[in-house]
Amino acid sequence: MSGAQRGLPEALERAAQALRRDADAIRPANGDPSRLAEALDAPGRLRVLSWLLANEPAAAEELAASWARDAEGSGAALLTLDEASLPKSARKIVRRLVHGLRTRGAAPPPDAPVARVATLPSLSDAIDEARITALDARGGRVVALATSHPGGGVRLFQIVVDDARGVLDFEVFSAARRDIRRWLRDSARGAGQTSVAVSPATARALVARAAARHPASRALPRGFAEWRSRIAELEAGAQTPGEQARAALAPEPESTVAGRRVAELVREGAIGPWPPEPRVLQELAMRVAQSREGVLVVSQAARGDQQDRALDEAAKELASGESGELLALRLEEVAFLLWKGGREPDARACLAAAKALREPDDSRLLPARAFVETWLAPILREQPAPEVARPLVVRP
Repeated sequence: MSGAQRGLPEALERAAQALRRDADAIRPANGDPSRLAEALDAPGRLRVLSWLLANEPAAAEELAASWARDAEGSGAALLTLDEASLPKSARKIVRRLVHGLRTRGAAPPPDAPVARVATLPSLSDAIDEARITALDARGGRVVALATSHPGGGVRLFQIVVDDARGVLDFEVFSAARRDIRRWLRDSARGAGQTSVAVSPATARALVARAAARHPASRALPRGFAEWRSRIAELEAGAQTPGEQARAALAPEPESTVAGRRVAELVREGAIGPWPPEPRVLQELAMRVAQSREGVLVVSQAARGDQQDRALDEAAKELASGESGELLALRLEEVAFLLWKGGREPDARACLAAAKALREPDDSRLLPARAFVETWLAPILREQPAPEVARPLVVRP
């Protein structure tokens, strides 16, 4: 395979990354000019050829020369190019190929009226928008990404992600622009779980992170792999919502004060509860329950001390290692939503608590303990009556 043959597919891949609306037509062609021309409509051919001429002139010349053989079909893209907007080297390529079309009688002479496109097609009607929902009680959320389709209409991707469980669900729909715009508008103010607008790059960063954390023991949802490059491609400089909040709201308040506030939000039900998987939760419940049993004679205060020690130990485990990092990520995501909802003090408190979880600071245990108590609330409400000591002297 020649260098030029290798260069065109690589250049088209770069074009697909830059021209997202045409990527679905570019990639399946695998660098074949004829297949690419069939997959693209006339405006799409113009966009791709213009981009290549401006950025990859060698590959553009190969593609244009191939298309020029079909003067009445794909070669028409050469006649609608705006030469003035192209680099000098690209203009030479276009003029030479157009001259060849004219000598074969496939194009009108220069002084004849020729329909030309002065600029690339307007993108005012294009859609490239994204929305995210808040984290649900288990820690999952919906990421919705709407992008214009090269052949018309819009594709809507809905991905359910969770930083603990990875990518939980994936669906893709095709619809008219007006329907998608209506859905995006209604989802921002509908009843129940409303959504927040984010940039497409931010949405893709969220999906990419969830995909990277997806358990190896479970397959990704059907269809996700096929569209992964469109919905989980991490762009340079892209940040998740939590990372944006961390950058915008630094510095955070004092960690102990922040920890107390986050603990209040957890106990109020405003955050979380994000329980662990059932097996872990069951083991934790058994340990706390056993801390109050097995002693023949014990005061109510002593039972409370034993239970507190068990809860403290569970809070330390939650705030450490991978579970602590997961909790920090989720608190940062909550901070973004609180920030966008006009609750900046609470957003800062969540960021401070997340920062404490990544440091050996005892303040990290305040929100961690609140989470544990919320998970075990049914057990903690069942306070057993203290045992009464039997008298050592038996009366006759």
